[in-house]
Amino acid sequence: MKTDIESLPNDLELLKKIIAQKDATIAYLNEKFRLAQHKQFGKSSEAYPGQGELFNEAEELAVESEIEKIEAEKEQINYERKKPIRKPLPKDLPRETVIHDIAEEDKSCHDCGHALHKMGEDKSEKLEFIPAQVKVIEHIRPKYSCRHCEQHATKVEIKQAPVPVSPIPKSFATASLISQIITSKYQYGLPLYRQESLFKEYGIDLSRQTMSGWLLKSADLLKVLYDKLRQILLQQNVIQADETTLKVIESDKAKCYMWLYCTGTDSPENNHTDTPNIVLYDFHESRASQCAIDFLQGHSGYLQVDGYQGYASTGATLAGCWAHARRKFKEADIAQSKGKPKAGKATWAMSHIKKLYRIEALIKGKTPVEKHAYRAEHAAPLLEEYKVWLDKSIQQVPPKSTLGKALAYSSNQWPKLIRYLEDGELNIDNNRAERAIKPFVIGRKNWLFSNTTKGAHASSILYSIVETAKANNLVPFDYLYHVIGVLSEPVDDETLNELLPWNVSLPAR
Repeated sequence: MKTDIESLPNDLELLKKIIAQKDATIAYLNEKFRLAQHKQFGKSSEAYPGQGELFNEAEELAVESEIEKIEAEKEQINYERKKPIRKPLPKDLPRETVIHDIAEEDKSCHDCGHALHKMGEDKSEKLEFIPAQVKVIEHIRPKYSCRHCEQHATKVEIKQAPVPVSPIPKSFATASLISQIITSKYQYGLPLYRQESLFKEYGIDLSRQTMSGWLLKSADLLKVLYDKLRQILLQQNVIQADETTLKVIESDKAKCYMWLYCTGTDSPENNHTDTPNIVLYDFHESRASQCAIDFLQGHSGYLQVDGYQGYASTGATLAGCWAHARRKFKEADIAQSKGKPKAGKATWAMSHIKKLYRIEALIKGKTPVEKHAYRAEHAAPLLEEYKVWLDKSIQQVPPKSTLGKALAYSSNQWPKLIRYLEDGELNIDNNRAERAIKPFVIGRKNWLFSNTTKGAHASSILYSIVETAKANNLVPFDYLYHVIGVLSEPVDDETLNELLPWNVSLPAR
C-alpha cells in the first residue's frame, strides 16, 4: 500500500516512530514468510546440529576453534569397517528343502573313473511369500427326532447342537476375518474401499458398507476391554496426553478431535517400572477442557501435556514438555535472517536444552528413584542457569517476534517445565504421547475422514486395542483374534484380567 507523502507528519520524532513500527511489521512478516517457506520446502527434522553425538562436546568446541584451519592440511585416515551380515531368517518358519544335485553319471572322476564321494555341501536360504489364503468353514448341525413320537405322540422333541458362538451373529464374519479387517485399517492405514478391492481379487463380494458395520459391532464387543484398560490407566501416577484433529462428515462441527492418553513406554524393554503400557484414544466433537475432565474422572496424579490450557481444569498436576519449548526456539532460529550469524539467543537456548537431554540419556534405564536423585544433582543447576538467562532475555526481545514468543512460552510454562524434577516417573517431554498419536495421524492421511460420530467413537476403541497391543510387543492380529474369540461369550472380571496385554497368553501359531 502506497503512503501519501503529504499525509506524513513533519515532526522528526513521529517519523522515527512510524519507521520503527514499519520495520517491526516487516521483520514480523519476514519471520512468518521464512517459517512458512521452511515448513513447505525445508527439512521436517528438529534435530539440532550434533544432537546425534551426545557426548562429544569437547570435540565440537575443538572443531569450532580450528574452523579457520580447515584447508591448512589434509591427512589420509585408514579405518576398519565391519562387513554387513545378513540376519538369519526365523527358525520357527516352516522350511522346504530343495536339493540341487548333479546327475548320477557325473558322480565319477573324469580323470581316473573312480566314484566320487560327498565331501560337503553349500546351503543358502530364500524366503518364499505365500499370498493370504481364505477358506469357507461350513458348520453343519444335524437334527434328531424320535420316529416313534412322530407317529404316536402329539409332541416331538428335536435335539440339535447349539449354534456355534460367533463374534457377530447372523453374519459369516469370523474372529480371523474381523481381525484382518481391523489391523489392515488401524495398523496399516488401509481404507475399507481398498480392502474391498482386495477381497474381489479372491472372488469375494465384501462391500465396504458390510465391513463398516462389522467394525462398529467389533468396537461394541471390545468396549469392555477398553473400559478395563481405562480403569487401570486412571490408577497410574503419571498419564501423558495429546490431541489431534479429525474431520467427521456428518458432524455439525467443522473440526472434531481425537484425544489420546497413555502410560508406560513404547515397549516392555524400555519400561523399568510397574506402570503398564497403555494407549487409549477418546473421540469428541470439540477441544473443550470438559472432554479431558470427563475422561480423567478426577485423576489427581501427574498429567504430562503440551502448553494447551484446556488441561488446566482437569485437577491433575500438570507437567510440561521441553520438546515443545525447544521447538519454539527452533522456529525462531529458522526465522532468523539468512544474513545474520546463527549464534544468538535461540541457539544458546537449544544448546542448553540439549544439555538437559544429555542427562536424560545418561539415566535411561535407571529406576525412578535413581532418576530423581541424578536430576536433582545435575539437571537442577542447569535449569537455574536457564531461568536466569530467560528472565533477562525476555526483557530484551520484542514480544511479538518469533524469538519473543519462544521466550514467553518457556516463561509461562516454567512451573510445569521444571516439574519433572519432582518425580522420577515423569519424563522430560511429552514425546511418548506424540509418538503414540502418530499412527492415527498417518492413518488419517489415507482414509482422510470418518463418516459419522459413531464410526469415530468405534475407531477410538479399535485404535486403542491395536496400539496397546503394539506397546506390549504383541502382534495385533494375534491378540485381536484371541480376544475377539473369548469376548464372543460373556466373561467375568477374572477372564477380563487374563486378556490384558501384559497378562494374556496367546496360543501358539
